[in-house]
Amino acid sequence: MPYRRLPNTDTARIKAMKTALEKGQELPPNKLAFSSKTIVRLQKFLPQFEHNFKLYRQALASQNKKSKDYNETLRKARVYVTHFIRVMNMAIFRGDMPAETRAFYGLATDESTVPSLNTENELMSWGRRIIEGEQFRIKKGGSPITNPTIAVVKVRFENFIEAWNYHNTLAKKTSDFTEKNYNLRKEADEIILQLWNEVENTHYTLPEEIRKTLSEEYGLVYFYRKGELNKANAAESQTQY
Repeated sequence: MPYRRLPNTDTARIKAMKTALEKGQELPPNKLAFSSKTIVRLQKFLPQFEHNFKLYRQALASQNKKSKDYNETLRKARVYVTHFIRVMNMAIFRGDMPAETRAFYGLATDESTVPSLNTENELMSWGRRIIEGEQFRIKKGGSPITNPTIAVVKVRFENFIEAWNYHNTLAKKTSDFTEKNYNLRKEADEIILQLWNEVENTHYTLPEEIRKTLSEEYGLVYFYRKGELNKANAAESQTQY
């Protein structure tokens, strides 16, 4: 007898439960190969599982779709903050500004390197320091740095913050649906296992091939082991011959 294999994807789980439910709608309770209790549980659970799975897929698709836009917004913000710091350092190198200018931005006065902006948190921290520092320096009478101006840097930075918040919202939504789906998946597996056990027990006294065929009508999936598959193919060849 081939062995059965329980569904291992949500799509397969939904298909298995739908097949059984359709069978339950075709036949009267006394003709069904599984109990009334199981079909009631199936009728209640399947719509909930399908709905959450649909919401999860939608949330994931939306997150993936927006990821490209978010990454581009992040890249531009990083470029503008980096360029602003480099332009400021070049002005100091030329002697147009004193080295103490760096202190307005929280930078070491004797360091001309651009701080690490690799992570989002680093970009947020340094972006705010640069914007606030330049605005304060201008208020103190300093000449604005141009190309890029702090106004342009601020626009790019605020676009990034807005995109970051939205990106996190989408990620949180996807995570919530993932967690809920994980819990529902456990119940789905319990229902399918119970359902398939009942179907096989009902057909237990029947010959193997008939038992297999009838059980498959309820959504059970069977696989032959390598040796069994070879025997089945050989038997089929002999029958055809």
